[in-house]
Amino acid sequence: MARITVEDCIDKFSSRFELVLVASNRARRLHSGETPTVDKDNDKNTVIALREIADETLSKDKLRSDLIEEYQSTSFIDEEEEFTENNDEDSTEIKENNENSIQNENEQNDSTNVLESANDVFVDNVEKEVKIEDSNAETSEINDDVKQEDSNNQIPSNSEENI
Repeated sequence: MARITVEDCIDKFSSRFELVLVASNRARRLHSGETPTVDKDNDKNTVIALREIADETLSKDKLRSDLIEEYQSTSFIDEEEEFTENNDEDSTEIKENNENSIQNENEQNDSTNVLESANDVFVDNVEKEVKIEDSNAETSEINDDVKQEDSNNQIPSNSEENI
């Protein structure tokens, strides 16, 4: 069979550029191991791809979808799986952040409780000291009063008796 050219296939697609893209994609697929739909006849993959297009052994829609699939970086299914994985990772991260926040809050509450307890002990001790000082002051006043009374009630000395 004589060599086939782009001119032989131009009537199959509306644009010469689309034909070249579809034919090159089909040639790459043949190179990667797909089986040709026409006889090889010792031709290269590019010629086999053009012959398949000219003979219409593959539909235009199939060739177009294969082209789109090759250039599409992720499929819709991959995007859904990735979206689900990201949501799972995000929710796990949010849960961890919430747990860390709760733990930090609990630690702060514990610290606050310790400080409040220490403050209560301090206030109690100060109150006790004030009570002790008050009782010491009262005792001191009583002692002063007793001394005053004792000095008032003292027996006069001999010199005073004579008077």
